[in-house]
Order: sequence, then C-alpha cells, then structure tokens
Amino acid sequence: MTPSKACPLLLQSGKLLWFRHPQAGCQLVKGTIEPDETPSQAALRELREEAGIVHARVVRDLGEWEAGYQRQRWSFQLCEVDVRLPDSWTHFCADDGGQLFDFFWRPLLSAAPDDSHPLYHRALAEARRRLAEGLPAASGNEERI
Repeated sequence: MTPSKACPLLLQSGKLLWFRHPQAGCQLVKGTIEPDETPSQAALRELREEAGIVHARVVRDLGEWEAGYQRQRWSFQLCEVDVRLPDSWTHFCADDGGQLFDFFWRPLLSAAPDDSHPLYHRALAEARRRLAEGLPAASGNEERI
C-alpha cells in the first residue's frame, strides 16, 4: 500500500514545527500526496503551501505509518532549512478557501498541544520513535524546493 499523506517533520533547536488551524486545533504539517509526486516532493510542497517555507530539503525518509484514521497512511520526512526561522509566524494558506495558520515551535519531547486531535498525539509519538531509531539517511538525492 502506498502512502496517501506526507508529513514533513521540521526541527529547530530541539523543537518541532506545529501550527494552529483556525477550526481544527493544533496540527503537524501534513497533506495529500498527489498522483505525480513522491512523498518527499509532497512534504516539501506542503511546507511551502501551509507554512510559506520555500527553502527546505528532505534529509531523511523516516518511513510510512498506518495512522488508523480514515484509512490514511502517512510518509514521515525529516526536513531542514539553512536559515533560522522565527519563533512564531502566521501564514495564509489557500487551501479550503483560504485560512490563516499560526506556526510555532514546541519541544520535541513535550506532549502534543491540548487542542490537538488524538491523531496528532499518536503521530507525534510515532515521529519521536522514528527519529530516535535514526533510520538510514536518504540516498544522496535529497529533494529541495
């Protein structure tokens, strides 16, 4: 089974990128993998569309996860940028008629924010596990946007 969702994990100073959706609480960046995309390409596109981050790259494929929610299978991609991003920012995302998303960093070892859907609590636990395992680095052909 191929993944349906890409979830870029962006870390900065031991903190993971989260955002507050105006109707759906706190979330990790995640979105649908289009038919013509690899999971890495989708992860970078989602960072660009949802967060306005245009100079990210995938440094490690952390594998796939059966989310147990709406038959979603996620692909986790560890991403990085070469510049320090602000502590928080707001970005207009054109999805679903346009939304303002409020981005912030949260320590990787902290619990998911209280107003997160239980799916994101499980996704955070899985992402932490995969990051701790130190899966092999991408094959030298990292993708950039």
